[in-house]
Amino acid sequence: MKAALGRGLNSLLPSRAEEVIYIDLDTVTPNKYQPRKSFNDEKLKELAESIKAKGVIQPIIVVKNEHNNYSLIAGERRCRAAKLAGLKQIPALVKDYSSQDTIEVALIENIQREELNPLETAEAFNRLIKEFNLTQEELSQRVGKERATIANYLRVLKLPDEIKRHINNEEITLGHAKALLALEHKDQQIIAVREIINKGLSVRAAEQICKRIAAPSPTKRVREKTPEAADIENRLTRALGTKVKLHHRNKRGSIEIEYYSLDELDRLMEILTRQ
Repeated sequence: MKAALGRGLNSLLPSRAEEVIYIDLDTVTPNKYQPRKSFNDEKLKELAESIKAKGVIQPIIVVKNEHNNYSLIAGERRCRAAKLAGLKQIPALVKDYSSQDTIEVALIENIQREELNPLETAEAFNRLIKEFNLTQEELSQRVGKERATIANYLRVLKLPDEIKRHINNEEITLGHAKALLALEHKDQQIIAVREIINKGLSVRAAEQICKRIAAPSPTKRVREKTPEAADIENRLTRALGTKVKLHHRNKRGSIEIEYYSLDELDRLMEILTRQ
């Protein structure tokens, strides 16, 4: 892994020339560039208990704003936990940062602490690239990640919203997401992620599921589907959330609906028998 460049990472720790001061928590406003979107309530309570016992060990990082208060750069979780612990003040380093510095430091701190889920990391990387016109290679040097790793994170943003919710809820990992990206169609990705979650599959098992879904079913004779038949299959697949095949010939045929667990079968029964 490359080393993160310059100010970003080094500024997370106080140097001898920097003074840690105590500021009122009420004067600290959240960081609008905060890459982290979700905070686990139980973990916040655990941190609050630790703060009650030992105090805030690492200072937060802030900048002065136009109202002569402080805008938070790094340490929102510590701020939230300190408030839960009943503290009125918190140790802080006051910095002078540009907008880009602000995003980079917030991102780097969360990466170093491994507190971002893959989607939050991907969104932060995408924001740095777009807002500051960085290449993936330049971003790689700034945050200390391989360019290929950054590319994999950015691909997560292409996944359907349903899958992104599962990532946010920590139901699947980046490895699972990469396996899903091997599927060409979003309908297939959704079918796969539901099976992965229902069965609690590992990343390796998820890769096998995706290969199975992507592979065409073996048939003695492959008939090319008409556009109308393909459209009906796609509509049924979206409506039922599982793979559907239409077998049609000479005004007759059958519909094949796949399921991958008993829970999935129950879900389909509920949809199909709904009055």
